[in-house]
This record gives sequence, C-alpha cells and structure tokens, in this order.
Amino acid sequence: MSRKVFLVGDGAVGSTFANDLLQNCNVEELTICDVAKERPVGDSMDLEDITPFMGQTNIHPGEYSDAGDADVCVITAGVPRKPGETRLDLVAKNVKILKSIVKPVVDSGFKGVFVVSANPVDILTTLTQKLSGFPKNRVIGTGTSLDSMRLRVELAKKLNVPVAKVNSMVLGEHGDTSFENFDESLVDNKPLRDYAEINDDVLSEIETDVRKKGGKIIANKGATFYGVAMMLTQIVSAVLDNRSICLPLSAPINGEYGIKHDLYLGTPTVIDGNGISHVIETKLSKAEQEKMLNSANKMQEVLDGVEL
Repeated sequence: MSRKVFLVGDGAVGSTFANDLLQNCNVEELTICDVAKERPVGDSMDLEDITPFMGQTNIHPGEYSDAGDADVCVITAGVPRKPGETRLDLVAKNVKILKSIVKPVVDSGFKGVFVVSANPVDILTTLTQKLSGFPKNRVIGTGTSLDSMRLRVELAKKLNVPVAKVNSMVLGEHGDTSFENFDESLVDNKPLRDYAEINDDVLSEIETDVRKKGGKIIANKGATFYGVAMMLTQIVSAVLDNRSICLPLSAPINGEYGIKHDLYLGTPTVIDGNGISHVIETKLSKAEQEKMLNSANKMQEVLDGVEL
C-alpha cells in the first residue's frame, strides 16, 4: 500500500481531518481537491509546517485525475447544514455535488476505498457505491459514529464515569430516525438500566441532548467538524494500517435486522485494509428493532426520489 490519501472538500471538516490525519497516521502523500482552487494551495502550505514534528508527507493541491493511485478517497465536500435544517433537507443539493465527484475519481483509475462524511451520509454513501460500481466493502460512511461518541460523552457526564467505560451506540440513520441502544448499553461492564440514576425520563433527556447537539454547535459556531474529522481519521488510519477496528458506520445492509432494502445504514462495522471486513447485526430489543426498520424505510423513501 502506497499510503496515499485523496481528499475532496477542503472546508472546515476536510481541513480539520487533514490536520488530524497527519498527526495520527503515517501518510506518504495527501492530495487536496476543492472547487475553491486557492484554498487547497493555502492549506497544503500551512499543513507542511507541521511535518517536521510528524514526519515527511508530500502535501499538495490536486485535480480528480490525481486520485488514480490513492489508497483512500475521502469525500467531505457538500453544502453544510444550516440552523433549523435537517440532514435530509440537503439531499438534492449534495447528490448533485456527489455525482460531479464520484465519476471523475473513478475515471482517474482509482481502485481504493471511498470514505464519505458529507450529509445525509447514509444516502450519499449508498449513492457513492451505486455511482462508482465499487464492491460494497470498498465504500464506507461515517454513519452514526459521531452520534455514538456524543452519546458516550452524555452518559459519562450523567453517571460521572470516564467516557472510556461507556459502551453504548446510536444506530440507524445519522439523522432524525436514529436511536440509542439503551437496552444493551453497558457502563463499567454493568447494564445501563441497572444504575439508580437512570430511568426512562433521564434516557429521553439524554436522547434529546445527543440529537440536538449538532444543531446547537452549528447555531453557536457555524459548523461541526472536530468530532467527525477525528472519526474520519480513525477510519482512514485503520485502512492504511490494515488495522481492524469496530465502529457504528454507514455499512451495506444485506438482510441484517430483517431489512430488505439495498442501502447503507448505521450499524457496528469492522473495517481493515480492505475497507469493510464485516457488518455486525447487533442484538436489539423489539422496540429497537422496530426503530431500525423505520430508519431503513425512511432512507429508502428518500432514495426512491433520487435520480442518478
């Protein structure tokens, strides 16, 4: 593996990811592509200044034709969510942008792994696979990984425990039909519902806080990017290092949870140097199972309205 990364989108998420990646992973070459041609020039020069501390990396702006020998293509490009706007509101705008990206990347001869974080991520990941024709294991979306980290943070605060001791996930759509797997969650290896501080009202409050956190961040600073940039770094470094990790990601559903649709949805996923190693159908309660099916149905409704 040549350890080359091709980044499409040099906005807040893309540039933060580039910085995180260089500080956490050995990368031989990072090519940055954006419709605003000047920004990747400036970012490449700026990022070069950290290489004396992190190791030598060839960082430069580029065009889609430069993606041919990359190991990973990361897509962060897209119109960001505005205050009060849902991720699904972005579909029409960002599908158009996605189509302008995937075809020229594939035409370059790219044979690596696509990693998608633009929203709505489950829809755009599904469409990236369809547009590219790539094997499903070589297309990954950030899915509910960020939601899950937010959930772990909130539970750790509520129970006053280190966040590393919280084992809980958000599943389904990265959006309004997502849900928390509270029934199977563990904190310090103890069932979440066994804690005296936890009841349905508290869990409902936590669920609301997790779901609204992104909107609150956007209202205060215009965009969310630190968390998703670190999730992208975890995914890309696992691929480059051929290191197996498990995260709740947008993964291809093939009958798991009784879902009959051909789409990507947030579920525990093992990734390694080949992309997705396998999709895990985690245990769900009856109520959670219904929420997962509802999420899949909602995503399919949106996909049915998309013309490729």
